[in-house]
Amino acid sequence: MDDLIDPDELAAALATPHPPVLLDVRWSLTGPPGVQQYAEGHLPGAVFVDLDRDLAGRPGARGRHPLPDPGPLQDAMRRWGISAGTPVVVYDAADSTSAARAWWVLRWAGHQPVRVLDGGLGAWLRSGRPVVDEVPTPPAGDVSVRPGDMPTLDAAGAADVARTGLLLDARSPQRYRGEQEPVDPVAGHVPGARNAPTTGNVDATGRFLPPEQLHERFGVLGASDGVSTGAYCGSGVTAAHEVLALRLAGVPAALYVGSWSEWVRDPDRPVATGDQP
Repeated sequence: MDDLIDPDELAAALATPHPPVLLDVRWSLTGPPGVQQYAEGHLPGAVFVDLDRDLAGRPGARGRHPLPDPGPLQDAMRRWGISAGTPVVVYDAADSTSAARAWWVLRWAGHQPVRVLDGGLGAWLRSGRPVVDEVPTPPAGDVSVRPGDMPTLDAAGAADVARTGLLLDARSPQRYRGEQEPVDPVAGHVPGARNAPTTGNVDATGRFLPPEQLHERFGVLGASDGVSTGAYCGSGVTAAHEVLALRLAGVPAALYVGSWSEWVRDPDRPVATGDQP
């Protein structure tokens, strides 16, 4: 699969004269900071990427993780050593939740050769390969950011997709139902959205399910040819994982980047609770 790479294939690619740029995108909403984990050990040659700083703009009216501005994103990508056509591999601890955000942002920025290490650092370690603590200094790249290569939704667009197509809520069932909301001030979901937690996209080790299983999963929820599909979560991070899983299943989908953290900033936007869309 062009969007995923396994440890054996990655190890072979790293041994070539032109290896991919490796980006460590470990991140957690509740901590510890990914940079601490990176310092304790990372794939050889990997550069740390701060999701909050590098893959998102400032929190505010557009949500907690809005789209990054093209200028700073381009500076960051060049700092990581990315040039036009440079293959890139992104990874996180295991389930690709934050790595998928990097995959999506770089694709949105117009850089197509980006793949996710399926199973993340956990898969790499299970393959018997080493980690290091040396911090590399890659030569500066010359990539040019051309935003807009991945489809996005704003709040109005998300409401329209929920009404006329399929809008998937990638958060936990408890957050979808409105039983708990640990981050945002209002609990519930976008009316018409259907719940599809990202945990259902991967197996127990964090690797994506086979495409046919993902296709079946999303088909049961209503995904099919001709159905406009979108995904959202709390702030547009795990929803990128949903978009990737949908892509593996053969279903194109747009990302509502602002997600729930933007939706609830307007008190006039409706909120649904309970099991039903």
